[in-house]
Amino acid sequence: MEFGYFTMPSHPPERGLKAGHDWDLQTFRWLDELGFSEIWIGEHHTAPWEPHPAPDLLIAQALLQTKTIRIGPGGFLLPYHHPAELANRVAMLDHLSGGRLNFGVAASGLPSDWAMFHVDGMSGANRDMTREALEIILKMWTERGPWDFNGKFWQVSKPDTMFGFLKPHIGPLQTPHPPIGVAGLSKNSDTLKLAGERGYIPMSLNLNPAYVKSHWDSVEVGAARTGRTPWRGDWRLVREIFVADTDEEAWKLSVGAMMGRMMGEYFLPLLANFGFKDYLKHAPDVPDSDVTVEYCAHHNWLVGSPETVARKIEQVYEDVGGFGQLLVFGFDYADNPQAWHNSLRLIQQEVKPRVAHLAPRRLAAVA
Repeated sequence: MEFGYFTMPSHPPERGLKAGHDWDLQTFRWLDELGFSEIWIGEHHTAPWEPHPAPDLLIAQALLQTKTIRIGPGGFLLPYHHPAELANRVAMLDHLSGGRLNFGVAASGLPSDWAMFHVDGMSGANRDMTREALEIILKMWTERGPWDFNGKFWQVSKPDTMFGFLKPHIGPLQTPHPPIGVAGLSKNSDTLKLAGERGYIPMSLNLNPAYVKSHWDSVEVGAARTGRTPWRGDWRLVREIFVADTDEEAWKLSVGAMMGRMMGEYFLPLLANFGFKDYLKHAPDVPDSDVTVEYCAHHNWLVGSPETVARKIEQVYEDVGGFGQLLVFGFDYADNPQAWHNSLRLIQQEVKPRVAHLAPRRLAAVA
């Protein structure tokens, strides 16, 4: 099992944008030094607790300050970007990465973002735009011109050579393109079906394991459409993780510090407004009022000593049927950086060896 990192990025509203950006870069340097495998960075436009609108700006700087870790958006919100422009920008970023770039895409789920960009998310237009934009991006990368694409949302052309020397020439370094990842939240997730359908990396966001188990069903439904055999080793699970020398210390530094504050002030109220608290419950009869920070820490978070966290990971692995990589959910511990660094160190040096035996087997394709 490998460990990576998934960050919204999350920062308290009083943190300046530059200070938050610098904290993320510091964390990425630690992750690279400690041997984590990958980093996924989110994009948001109207959430003060998720304040970074341009993951590629953070990625470009992070690539210069790291050596081996793979980095990518987790993901670009495709409804808010012209697909031809984004195809060229991501291709250029792939070259700057030396082939370390992942390409995460998402449909956007914040109504406030929908309102800013006049996207009708309530009707599912954001999902339709995401599929169309991704189709155009892949066509830009893999199909020689000239061609015209006349879609529902965008019209794009790849023109023939003009004046003997002007022509489309920008493509990614990795062949045929950087690995593509998509994140899913809801049951019967359309994006996770897309992952199964196209063979992309599926990522399940930080919800109760009993609920997340259904996400793999969506991957398999999508894979069946195209005759693919999905592999659980590609599946990433995002979890809140905090490790310290003792269970008591880990509880104090998570529930009693920035993890608890962000969940209490932002994430739980956000899910409540969407009616999504059910996604955090270990049983359907649990009242919404019981889903508190402490409840999530008990039932969903992986908090404790290395021994405790390894045992909890084994239980999650069994509950969902197996997965290949655990993505640590990122928090802003700029006011106590040593605690966060120590947690990351213990994950890689003490927890990872204890769960090395958890490795899905690749199934043979069905004839």
